[in-house]
Amino acid sequence: MRDADGEGIRALSAATYTAAADHFDDPVLSFWDRFGRGTVDRIGLRPGDRVLDACCGTGASALPAARLVGPTGRVLGVDLAEPALARARAKAHRQGLTNVEFRAADAGRTGLPSESFDAVVCVFGIFFLPDMAAAVAELWRLVRPSGTLAVTVWGPRFLEPATSAFWAAVGVERADLVGGFHPWTRVTDATALTELLRRGGAAVPEVAEEPGTHPLATPEDWWTIVLGTGYRATVARLEPAAAQRVRDATVRRLRADGVRELRTNVVYARSRKPDGA
Repeated sequence: MRDADGEGIRALSAATYTAAADHFDDPVLSFWDRFGRGTVDRIGLRPGDRVLDACCGTGASALPAARLVGPTGRVLGVDLAEPALARARAKAHRQGLTNVEFRAADAGRTGLPSESFDAVVCVFGIFFLPDMAAAVAELWRLVRPSGTLAVTVWGPRFLEPATSAFWAAVGVERADLVGGFHPWTRVTDATALTELLRRGGAAVPEVAEEPGTHPLATPEDWWTIVLGTGYRATVARLEPAAAQRVRDATVRRLRADGVRELRTNVVYARSRKPDGA
C-alpha cells in the first residue's frame, strides 16, 4: 500500500472513494464543495462553454460549472467511483440541471476527442493518477485553443493537527500502515505544481497558494472526515476493533488539545492554451 506503487494508486483510489462516497456530502466535509466552487470561480466560465470535470466525485466542481455555463453549455464529469457518480446525478436532478452528464471513466485515459472543451478542471484528483505528468498531458490535449486547464491540489499539512494524531494512533495498531496511502502529498506547493504542469506540456500556469482552515465542531466529526477522504483506505486495512481504537484515541487527543479547526491549505493553478495552439 505504498504511494509509489503506480497502478496500485489507481486501483486503491477507486476502491477507497467508492467506499468514501457515502460521506462526501456530509456537512462536516463541506470543503469539497468550497474548493470545487473556488476552482470553477477562478476560470471565468461563460454561457455556452463546454467543461470537463476530471475526478469529479459527487459534483463539487461540475454542478457549479453547469450553473455558470447555462442551458446552452455542457458539463461532463468523469470518475472511477460509480457510487460518487450516482450521488452527483441525483444532486443534478434535484437542482434541475439538465446540462450535466456524469460518466464512469479514467481521467488519465479518457478517449475523448482532442480540443473538445473550453475548460478542463481537476480538483484534488491529479495525485491519484499513477503518472501525473501523463495525466496532465491527457487533460491538456482536451483543452481548446484559448481554453483553460485548472488543477487544484492540497497544500502542506493537510487536515493537521488531526492527521498527525490519526497516524500516531494507527501506528499503535499497525505500524506498517503508517503513511502507506497518502498520495495527496505527492504535490503540495506552487513550485511542484508548476513543474508538474510544465512536464505535462501545459502552458506556464498562474498559481496561487491559499492558506486556510476548516472548522471542527466536535472531535467526533473528525472520524466522519476520515471516512469521507483518502484516510478511509487505511481504516479499511484495520480490523474493526482496531479501527475503533484508532477512532477513540484520535478523538481523545483532539479533545485534550482543544482542536477546533483543521488546516485546509490549497494550491490553485490555471493554464491557458494559446489561441494558435
